[in-house]
Amino acid sequence: MDADFSHNPNDLIRLYNACHIEKADFSVGSRYVNKKVNVVNWDMKRLLLSYFASKYVRLVTRIPMFDTTAGFVCWKRNVLETINIDKIKFVGYAFQIEMKFKAWKHKFKVKEVSVIFTDRTLGTSKMSGNIVYEALFGVIKMRLKGLPK
Repeated sequence: MDADFSHNPNDLIRLYNACHIEKADFSVGSRYVNKKVNVVNWDMKRLLLSYFASKYVRLVTRIPMFDTTAGFVCWKRNVLETINIDKIKFVGYAFQIEMKFKAWKHKFKVKEVSVIFTDRTLGTSKMSGNIVYEALFGVIKMRLKGLPK
């Protein structure tokens, strides 16, 4: 969960319930489920970058998820232990993609929960050219490598 007030704390219980009641191994607070875009106060450039980044990741990796870049996630402990978060290679926003990809490759069950994402009220974006480069080319590299032994 971001600490810039872009995620609604009331959605935490819905993410938890997706894991606890619906038996998902991890749940994602998704901005793009069911062909809807649930984003408030973003400019069109940022919205298109985010939306098409998730589409790009889905196309390259074949991961069955609509919001692969989401940072509002509930993880069960065994998933984090299995994917070995200490071995995550990406350092920018793409670490979100890598974690979801590894969990999916390990056949963990994911549930996307529709949430409304509101632009931050505090702080600034850390987006940079290096982060975009890492996501564009790192995703291809990650897909080709699959999972480490």
